[in-house]
Amino acid sequence: MKKTIFKDKYPVWRLELKKSEIRETSLEEIIDYFKKEIENHSFAEYIAFFDHYEHIKSINGTIIPEVLDMQNIIFCFGPDILDTQIAAVRPRSIGVCQLKNSYIIEFMQAPSDKANDTMIEWTKTLENMLKI
Repeated sequence: MKKTIFKDKYPVWRLELKKSEIRETSLEEIIDYFKKEIENHSFAEYIAFFDHYEHIKSINGTIIPEVLDMQNIIFCFGPDILDTQIAAVRPRSIGVCQLKNSYIIEFMQAPSDKANDTMIEWTKTLENMLKI
C-alpha cells in the first residue's frame, strides 16, 4: 500500500494489484470481499454500491481509455458523533478500478486512525488472498 496526495491536498491510500501476480478474479469479487468485511465489522455499516463507470458513461462524461471499469462501495464506521464536522468526512468509500493489466484499490484517508488502519488491513488481506 502506498499513500499518495491527490490534487495536492487529499491523502489517498492506493494498492495496485497486477493481474499477472494474482489469481484470476473480477472487480465484482473484490467489491464483494469488501462488502463482507464491512458486514462482519462490529460497527461498520454497508450503505450502497455505486457503479462509478456507468454513471460517467451515462452522462457522456470523459473516461480515460485505460479505465475499463470503476466501482465504489460506500459504508460508515461511525461509532459516535463528537463533533458536527464529522458529517463532512463520513461516510467512507473504497474505490476499485479495473485496468487492462491491473486493479487499483483506493480510499481517502479517514480522520480516525482506527478506521484508516482497518481499511488498510482489509486491503492488505485481500492482496495476500489474491497472490499466486
